[in-house]
Amino acid sequence: MEISLNTSKFYDRLWAALIFFTRLPFWRIYQPPKEAYQGVVEFWPLAGWLTAGVMAGVLYGTSMVFNYEIAIVLAIVSRLLLTGALHEDGLADFLDGFGGGGRDRQRILDIMKDSHIGTYGVLALIVYFALLFFALHSLAPADAALAILAVDPYAKMVSAQVIQMMPYARTEETAKNKTVYRKISAAAGIGLAIQGLLPIGLYLWWMQGRIDWSALIFLPCLTMYFLYLFIWRRLRGYTGDCCGALFLLTELTAYLVVSYYLA
Repeated sequence: MEISLNTSKFYDRLWAALIFFTRLPFWRIYQPPKEAYQGVVEFWPLAGWLTAGVMAGVLYGTSMVFNYEIAIVLAIVSRLLLTGALHEDGLADFLDGFGGGGRDRQRILDIMKDSHIGTYGVLALIVYFALLFFALHSLAPADAALAILAVDPYAKMVSAQVIQMMPYARTEETAKNKTVYRKISAAAGIGLAIQGLLPIGLYLWWMQGRIDWSALIFLPCLTMYFLYLFIWRRLRGYTGDCCGALFLLTELTAYLVVSYYLA
C-alpha cells in the first residue's frame, strides 16, 4: 500500500512538472493535485529532455532547409512556444528587480511581481538572445543540436540546487503561481542528478578530446554560485523568477564554453 501511494505521488509530481514547465496540453490527459506542484523542480531536468529534444530537432531539421541563421531563430522560437517563455519572463523580471530601482528587499519583490517589463528587463533579453544566437551560430548544426540536448537538462539540474541553498522569498499566498517549492529529498536528489548528469555525461563521452570536461561541468556551477551569493545578499531568498534567470544564465555559460572549444 505504501509503495503504491509513493508511486502515485511520483507520477503526480512528474505530470505536474510537465504541465508547469511546458505549454503542451498534458492537463487534458491528467490533472495532478495542487500539492504535486510543490515538487515540480524534482523533474525540471526531465522536462528539459523534452524542451531540449524539440529545440535540437528543430535546429538540425530546419538547417537542412533554411539558412543556418534562420534555423537557429526557429529553434529558439520553438522553445519559447513550448515553455511559454517561462524562463525568459523570469530573467526579465529578475534584472528589472535587481537592477531597475530595487533598493531594498520588498521593492525588489514588488518589481519582480509587476507584470510590466522595464528597461533592464528589455536589455537583459536582448543581450541574452544575442549571446545565445552567436554561441549556437559558432557551432556546426550537429554540434549545436548535441550541445542543446546535453546542456539544457544539466543547467536545470544545477539551477535546481537553489531551493536547497536558501528559503523561498515569498509566502504561498503572495507567490505568482501560488506554490512554494519544497526542498528536495535525498531520493529525489539522486533522481535529479541522474536526469541532469546522464545527458551531459554521454555528451562529454561523445566529444572526448574536443571539450575540456572540467570547464563544461564547473563553469556553469560557478555562474550559479555567484548568482546565488548575489541573490542571497540582496533578497535572503529565491523566487520563481530567480530560478528562471539562474537556468538561462547557467545554460548560456555552458554554451559559451562549448563555443570556445568547438568554434
